[in-house]
Amino acid sequence: MPLYESTFIARPDISSQQVDGLAEQFREILTEAGGEVAKTEYWGLRSLAYRIKKNRKGHYYFMNIDAPPDAIDAMEHTMRINEDVIRYLTVRVEEHDPNPAPLTQSRGRGRDGRGGRGGRWESRGGEGRRREDDGERGERRDRDAPRERRDAAPGETTPAEATPAAAAPADAGTEPKVSEAAAGGEATGGAAEEKSDG
Repeated sequence: MPLYESTFIARPDISSQQVDGLAEQFREILTEAGGEVAKTEYWGLRSLAYRIKKNRKGHYYFMNIDAPPDAIDAMEHTMRINEDVIRYLTVRVEEHDPNPAPLTQSRGRGRDGRGGRGGRWESRGGEGRRREDDGERGERRDRDAPRERRDAAPGETTPAEATPAAAAPADAGTEPKVSEAAAGGEATGGAAEEKSDG
């Protein structure tokens, strides 16, 4: 008989005992149709990658199945009808993997649930950085001091270095120069007259 791996996700608001009941219901369907379930794994309540039917989490359940295709069709039909099953996927495989799924193996987590990340300062060299003083951080940098811009060209002044006197125009009494094209198009008007003459 062909070999299959089937995974289904159940709604998060049902208990793990109800998920086991669903798996037992699917196992009965397969055995009645001439198949068998070689291995089952409950992967627990896990977060979904995206929302499915307004759910952000789901109970994951995995089964290794040795059954004819008609038995798989009957099981998938029941999964499709059952409102507690959010998603399911059944894949035909060449052989079953006897090892447990990587999802079920612990990753060296401690009792607080964190991995072996260590303390705040352990990754920066040793048992941790400690202050020898009474906890003061030291003097703060003056906020009004001009800062260097990283993208400024050599010799260019930064906005912090500019003063109001440097920002004002040199001749405040004169009007700013306007190019002839912006002033009324005198240059274009002369060109138009030349075309009409010739």
